[in-house]
Amino acid sequence: MKGFLMINLGSPDSTSIPDVKRYLDEFLMDKRVIGKSYWFRWFLVKIIILNTRPRKSAKAYKKIWWKEGSPLIVLSKRLFNKVKKLVKIPVALAMRYGSMSIINGLKELHEIGVNEVIVLPLYPHYAMSSYETVVEKVKKEVRLKFPSIKLKIIDPFYNNKSYIKLLSNKIKETLKKVKYDHILFSYHGIPVSHLKISDTTNKHCYKVKDCCSVKSDAHKTCYKHQVLETTELVVKELKIDKSKYSNAFQSRLPNEAWLKPYTDSELVRLAKNGIKNLVIVTPAFVTDCLETLEEIAMEGKEEFLDSGGKNYYYVPCLNDDKDWSKLISSWAK
Repeated sequence: MKGFLMINLGSPDSTSIPDVKRYLDEFLMDKRVIGKSYWFRWFLVKIIILNTRPRKSAKAYKKIWWKEGSPLIVLSKRLFNKVKKLVKIPVALAMRYGSMSIINGLKELHEIGVNEVIVLPLYPHYAMSSYETVVEKVKKEVRLKFPSIKLKIIDPFYNNKSYIKLLSNKIKETLKKVKYDHILFSYHGIPVSHLKISDTTNKHCYKVKDCCSVKSDAHKTCYKHQVLETTELVVKELKIDKSKYSNAFQSRLPNEAWLKPYTDSELVRLAKNGIKNLVIVTPAFVTDCLETLEEIAMEGKEEFLDSGGKNYYYVPCLNDDKDWSKLISSWAK
């Protein structure tokens, strides 16, 4: 019997410092998130980050936390419930990090007789710190605990025509209501080293001039190429002039080269260059979470307005939109 497993990022169980610390520990100790040696990662996370960041992160989570709990978890559950009603096979929901573990999702399906699982990592683009870590974790859990289960993994959907149409329509909902000067596509940042590690050809990323534009098998696992293509497909769908949009990358750790331009710097630059009315969208995420609600919708707005901007419009993620649940159910089928 077939089953369908949807997997998102995850969240702390609460905004308490111990819960946030526990979540950050699991997240940051993932070798695909911080791609360094174990002992370097252990020292950085256990000795430095976990002694300073949990208190700050807990305050950030409190700013966006809902009565029902973490927005990412609540919205993921709402989406799951809609998808479950649209398909005839069993459906389960899991998170890469936190208490809603992948092992529990697999166990839920296995206990009702599922022996073939279709897996949807809820990430549009391939990155070792998002899509890849979900896939490898699922494979590991199946290999160790459920060897009888066969897996079918859905590919990143960054250029899927139906997904691009949905994303474009979501942005259009905001564009119809406001007057705007510019659209900023803010994607989650990753270290440049991750792009090089993910290059399956070992001879393309940052080795070929304009590597993201030159056709290559490396693009199948290249986050930068894929996010830039998403932007180009969306602006083509919306018929937006090249002078009216740009890309940027949010969230980063210090002491390493990350994808540029940085979103916070770009918000300041745009405002100081005369952009008064800005629309910002975060296509690396399909579900609103800390990175979109606090970092972009709140902090980003403050940075833009403080730098001379006038109006700042955040476009919500697809979340549990009806058409998004229909598209996911069609992939499950």
